[in-house]
Amino acid sequence: MGEQRRDVPGLFAGAGAFLLWGLFPCYWKALKSVPAPEILCHRMVWSLVFVGLVISVWRRWGEVLSALRSGRNLLFFAGSSSLLAVNWLTYIWGVNAGFVLDASMGYYINPLVNVLLGFIFFKDRLRRFQVVAILLAAAGVTNLVLNYGRFPWIALTLAFSFGLYGLIRKLVRVESLPGLFVESLIMSCPALLFLSWVHASGHGALGGGSLNIDALLAGAGAVTAMPLLLFAFCARRLRLVEVGVLQYLAPTCMFLLGVFAFGEPFTTAHLITFACIWTGIAIYTLESIWYLRKYAPVAG
Repeated sequence: MGEQRRDVPGLFAGAGAFLLWGLFPCYWKALKSVPAPEILCHRMVWSLVFVGLVISVWRRWGEVLSALRSGRNLLFFAGSSSLLAVNWLTYIWGVNAGFVLDASMGYYINPLVNVLLGFIFFKDRLRRFQVVAILLAAAGVTNLVLNYGRFPWIALTLAFSFGLYGLIRKLVRVESLPGLFVESLIMSCPALLFLSWVHASGHGALGGGSLNIDALLAGAGAVTAMPLLLFAFCARRLRLVEVGVLQYLAPTCMFLLGVFAFGEPFTTAHLITFACIWTGIAIYTLESIWYLRKYAPVAG
């Protein structure tokens, strides 16, 4: 009973994190009048400010300084920052250009991409049903290319950039919050230069007369960091399989928003593609639950 009570806050934190990620399209849609690169740069800079405040409150500057003293860490963080920037820019641009369904597809595919990357880089053994799940996702993407006539580059860019980001972060032994600060610090340097140039040219959105836009741009840091903090809380309290099931809340919210709130076209080709991906995910999830129950060590 005590373990179950400890799991309840973790469950709520995890659901909150993935629901917030799933509702991100609403936030970026509200900033549709601002160019995606400018939104991205504000997100980087205000993330640095917000995460810095949180680190100050929690007194974790020692972890940040330790991470900054390691040349190896900085090299990895440079790579992870670049991938995060690509992921954020693709997502913001895709949402505001009317490709929320593609974004949801990317995050449905991402767990299968993680399995594939683990096989390639860490020589993880692919179990039979994992291979089936990956092949079903690949069949879905192929179907969209052949029958819809468009390569889903947004979905694949999101899936692989975030997958590779996770791969690099796995190699760096730095907690998520200090790591996000270092990444934001690295990204904020070119971001501040870009924003300075935009404002010097007289086209900057911040301070342009709309208080709503100003508040949304400044709030991008908190919006970015809050689900990460909730996720870090839940990850320490829930089993991996529970986190794995919760993660599908985010792309499901995106999918529902894309179809019902934003009215994006959902063709037969889309239906077949998503059906392949959903079937692959169901196989992957059920197989993971079965595998963990069968082979996970029983706590004494």
